[in-house]
Amino acid sequence: MVVSTAASPVLYREQVGRSTPHDEVDRCLHQLVIARSRWRDTALALRIRLARLCLAGTGEWADRWVAAACQAKGLDPDTPAASEEMATGPMAVSRYLQLLIATLSDIEKYGLPQLPGEIVTGPAGQLRVQVFPARGLFDSILFRGFRGHAWMRPSVTRQNLPDHLAGEYRRRAATEGTALVLGAGNVAAIAATDMFAKLFHEGRVVLLKMNPVNEYLGPIFEAAFGALVEEGLLRVIYGGAEVGSYATHHELVDEVHITGSVQSHDTIVWGPPGPDRQWRLEHGGPVLTKPITSELGNVTPWIVVPGPYTDRQLNFQAENVASTIVNNASFNCIATKLIITWRGWPDRERFLDKIRAVLAGVPRRRAYYPGAFERFRRFTGSEAGDSDGTLPWTLVGNVDPDEAPHWFSEESFVCACAETALEAAGEEHFLDRAVEFANERVWGTLGAGMMVHPRFRRRPGNEARFWRAVAHLRYGTVAINHWPALAYAMMTLPWGGYPGGTLADPQSGIGWVHNTYMLDGVEKSVLEGPLVLSPKPFWFPSHRRAHRLARKVLELYQQPRWWKLPGLAPWALLG
Repeated sequence: MVVSTAASPVLYREQVGRSTPHDEVDRCLHQLVIARSRWRDTALALRIRLARLCLAGTGEWADRWVAAACQAKGLDPDTPAASEEMATGPMAVSRYLQLLIATLSDIEKYGLPQLPGEIVTGPAGQLRVQVFPARGLFDSILFRGFRGHAWMRPSVTRQNLPDHLAGEYRRRAATEGTALVLGAGNVAAIAATDMFAKLFHEGRVVLLKMNPVNEYLGPIFEAAFGALVEEGLLRVIYGGAEVGSYATHHELVDEVHITGSVQSHDTIVWGPPGPDRQWRLEHGGPVLTKPITSELGNVTPWIVVPGPYTDRQLNFQAENVASTIVNNASFNCIATKLIITWRGWPDRERFLDKIRAVLAGVPRRRAYYPGAFERFRRFTGSEAGDSDGTLPWTLVGNVDPDEAPHWFSEESFVCACAETALEAAGEEHFLDRAVEFANERVWGTLGAGMMVHPRFRRRPGNEARFWRAVAHLRYGTVAINHWPALAYAMMTLPWGGYPGGTLADPQSGIGWVHNTYMLDGVEKSVLEGPLVLSPKPFWFPSHRRAHRLARKVLELYQQPRWWKLPGLAPWALLG
């Protein structure tokens, strides 16, 4: 395999705005098939070089990438809100690629990825593998106080852990294939990192179908990742459901990955709603018989464990929660959709008022995702909406936990969040009840947040009770004191729905992405951080220099050097 360093042409720019014809899909797949065996046999040194070229391309195209996303979403690229497009676009991809390069280099040198931290055994004997902070990216400085662990399934032990690392590279001679990646329409890094995971983690060549919502990124990806295009490892196609269906059922596609809604997954696997789909479900006869992996959203809960919070702590956590609602206009599969509180908590109403106050100070965003206005009306009962295409940030409090099933059973995917208050005999009993409620009444298994005061955990018996609660939450990611989406952004933590999803009931999806240490046998990711951070996180909506700071972090991830750290400080401190 010859790896070119020349800039790649934008191969299919003319496709944007219209569907890729079937004969062009056929040509793309035939080109990918030719490259499959070459990719399987490609030496690690060349894989590393390809990843480095993609990293360089990401940096080269970062400004045009962010500008295109801001234009599509109605954001001024010279305002703090634009930091979201930098952070969830080229910055996240650059971080992923740096971590991937480090892992591939470890495999080349040592045979296995070199894990960055402790390996501990939990009270029930479950292995917990520290995967954050990562090495080489100054995480212990930029994310001081954070720790992230992959909790392994019971079958994984200290002795056999090496057998659960980098499986593709231990079995590579036996694997090859073509994966269709149906890209997400909301966050730029999703389609890119899903594609990289299939290529570098699983050894597949990739046909990437852009979502019509953000198809404007397709030509940018083809240019930034041009080294993959030139080597025949990546092809990009465009269009809606008809093109997706043609590619999905194409004889040259071996497997499918989708990031989207559970409704889209079910249509792909079981066919459109109706009697035929029901018959197939009852008789176990899916339309799609190829392997499919997925990430399908969540009614993301945020459990507020009562405690003696100071006003500073409540203020920080109120903006913390609000930031999860406003980010990307709330078109995130991990946006907080349900705040779970204890009715007996004296600060309950005060905390909710603080969240509302933060939301009131954030300018409305364009509701760019299709169907947003209809979903907003259905969930809130309000016709609110401006002629400029925006919707109001909305927190609906005191939703009856025994009613309002749509708040609990369906992801709204719009800028509306609910709060429900549970009855419990005390704070400890509330924690147990909240976990049960999140598991049994709330749809999805992708991620859950939990806010907890250190004093609560210091009470006799409560630390063990707290970790039992974390263990019992059936979510792929549990984040303590912070938004589960941070685990997504860290890239080292495996990201996906809690294991156990099936084709008939996938919940939040099947399989893992990110996971740059290439762990097999994961049960969940757990990320823990301080109750209050200082200086203010740049993902908070009130950060006045977030776009400047995000640019500096991108530059650091493009070329990690210690002398770049002082350049971040002014923008961080001026937030």
